[in-house]
Amino acid sequence: MTGSSRTTADLPPRQRKLLFRSWHRGMREMDLILGQFADVHIETLSERELDQYEALMEALDRDLLKWVTGEADVPAEFDTHIFHKIVASRKEMKF
Repeated sequence: MTGSSRTTADLPPRQRKLLFRSWHRGMREMDLILGQFADVHIETLSERELDQYEALMEALDRDLLKWVTGEADVPAEFDTHIFHKIVASRKEMKF
């Protein structure tokens, strides 16, 4: 997989930016996890979930990967509904 398989033409600017950032993290593993999650869910996230997702995007890739894979505990500020949604959707992803 080389990137998003979803068009951004129908997305508002905020979701378009988050979709792009999801696929351009810097660490390929996180590109795949967040990119695939965003492809499927970005259009249906609530404003609160978008806020949580934007905050999560500020975390370092190496930390985020450890949290998503369960190698490290998730700090309280990132232990949100959207984080758990990402972890749950990871089980359905194709790598």
